[in-house]
Amino acid sequence: MSNHVQFPGLGLEFDINRVAFAIGDFNIYWYGLLIAAGFCLALVFAFANAKKFGIDDDKMVDVIMLTTVCAVICARAYYVIFAPFKYNSLWDTINLRDGGLAIYGGVLGAVGFGILFCKWKKVPVLPMLDLALTGFLIGQGIGRWGNFFNQEAFGTNTTLPWGMYSEGTHNYLASVQQTLAEQGITVDPSLPVHPTFLYESIWCLLGFVFLALYIPKRKFHGEMALMYAMWYGAERAVVEGLRTDSLMIGGIRVSQALAILSVVAAACVWVVLRKKYKGQPLVIPVIEKAPQKSKEKETPEKEQE
Repeated sequence: MSNHVQFPGLGLEFDINRVAFAIGDFNIYWYGLLIAAGFCLALVFAFANAKKFGIDDDKMVDVIMLTTVCAVICARAYYVIFAPFKYNSLWDTINLRDGGLAIYGGVLGAVGFGILFCKWKKVPVLPMLDLALTGFLIGQGIGRWGNFFNQEAFGTNTTLPWGMYSEGTHNYLASVQQTLAEQGITVDPSLPVHPTFLYESIWCLLGFVFLALYIPKRKFHGEMALMYAMWYGAERAVVEGLRTDSLMIGGIRVSQALAILSVVAAACVWVVLRKKYKGQPLVIPVIEKAPQKSKEKETPEKEQE
């Protein structure tokens, strides 16, 4: 499960292992650990900023936990639907330990189910989307390094100094030469490739910093969610075109097409709403705490003699 990874242009090479550690015969993979780390840091960010968005901490946790489960299911479903192969059994379909989660499926699931759970828990929807999608960039930025340990989500050949090569990239590209040729893509498995996971990680972390600094300057609720769609969509529209493992419908890269649509749609809505709310102060929702029952001390009456 180890790979010898090289960055020839930088003079770097080292061995990496998918497995972080084992508990008995059960392996714990870096991929899962990094996603968990990103999720925890996103939670820390959400707790630190919930009041700025008028969101109750307790209700927020309920929404996040429920939405996370649904987002993982949607990320898997998205991948399975558009995967270029058929699964042999139900277990293979639901087995996440062998990989196969599509970020866009997770984002769509998080937004869709997040809105429903916000309505149920009486959490303001747009402020919650602003907060959650900003934090989501942390998870994406850190989680993408799981692809590095798995040696997946890389691109076509490159002569740039940070081009990457390993047995993993070679073996994968050698096995899909016919598929890539049908898509009009020529890749030499023996040459370095674009580390597209790194591009997305850097872009997402920069986006998080930008949106976090923008919190006091936002003009309307939902603005940061729209900015997330534009920022991440712009990156994915470009980087997806470099990848060699895109989910396809015919000759169309599904995630790339979705990214372009999200950028255009979000930009149009953003321009309209910026004009609509120009000069108007942002009103933060009032956090309504559930009323607590007062406990009166009961004093027994003295018995009369």
